[in-house]
Amino acid sequence: MPAMSANARNSRRTVATWLFACCALVFVMVVIGGITRLTHSGLSIVEWQPVMGAIPPLNDQQWAQTFAKYQQTPEFKLRNHDMTVEGFKGIFWWEYIHRLMGRLIGLAFLLPFLYFLARRRLDADVAWTLGGIFILGALQGAMGWFMVQSGLVDEPRVSSLRLAAHLGLAFLIFACMFWVALGLIRRERSPVSDGMRGRAGGMVALVFLMVLSGALVAGIRAGYAYNTWPLMNGHFIPPEILLVEPWYANIAYNMATVQFIHRTLAMVIALMAIGLWIDVRREPPNDRARRWSTILLLVVAAQVAIGIGTLLLRVPVNLGVLHQAGSLVVFSCALAFRHALRPQRQFQM
Repeated sequence: MPAMSANARNSRRTVATWLFACCALVFVMVVIGGITRLTHSGLSIVEWQPVMGAIPPLNDQQWAQTFAKYQQTPEFKLRNHDMTVEGFKGIFWWEYIHRLMGRLIGLAFLLPFLYFLARRRLDADVAWTLGGIFILGALQGAMGWFMVQSGLVDEPRVSSLRLAAHLGLAFLIFACMFWVALGLIRRERSPVSDGMRGRAGGMVALVFLMVLSGALVAGIRAGYAYNTWPLMNGHFIPPEILLVEPWYANIAYNMATVQFIHRTLAMVIALMAIGLWIDVRREPPNDRARRWSTILLLVVAAQVAIGIGTLLLRVPVNLGVLHQAGSLVVFSCALAFRHALRPQRQFQM
């Protein structure tokens, strides 16, 4: 492999730094999204205006008009019928900040991308990958509105499946940017076995599945039921686990089933983190992979503890937000650990 020039190395570091900054913005977006959901603010803005929606109400008349639109929603009629304009402002601002953050991330990604593209500072494979990420970002905005729409029709609650798709797409966008950024600054070859890489990739997949299951828990508010641990109201497997017909609907709409799956995945991931920590020390020396396996083990342990606390205390907002943020931290560490095991070709999983 030919030596890389100093200018090429500096260019890669610059692009990687930009992508890591975009990852940080997505992390903040996920945290704000958690606050928006837990404060029941997500249905306060009933229109999707990608451009004009960036301007909030600026006077009492505009606030009255915005509040009047909200008063036509099922959430106001069934849950917040006694809400005043002042109370409405409290939920409006969280949803507004959430949407504004989405616009900011779009600009923070697009403008530097066009600049680097124009200056020919991106390899062709990186440029195409980043173009695909931008398309995913545009789809995420549409998915967010598709999710909100589901709560403006009959029930004051968004579809749990659409919520899972919205959160999952955010994690996918994060993963793509994070992986490309790591590939730009870390190009050394790892000597570990393909089996080790496969197990590390499986860990990434399991954490992603865990995130989706967490979104289903949040979507049907299953965290407010079975607030005991390790048993679920005295049972390892709750008897209500197959109460809904047809059977597969339990996976998304049965509180017992959804929470049981989430708990089970947490334990599987914890055991797998221990196994990976042990396994990587049986492979040829790779200090970076070993460090990340230790970090991964620690953050998984912390996330499990936070999750248990969130459950036992019936989902207080602060712990709920911390738990959602922690899921992205665990996901990041799993990605970094898998990346430390990659072959030389930087985008190979």
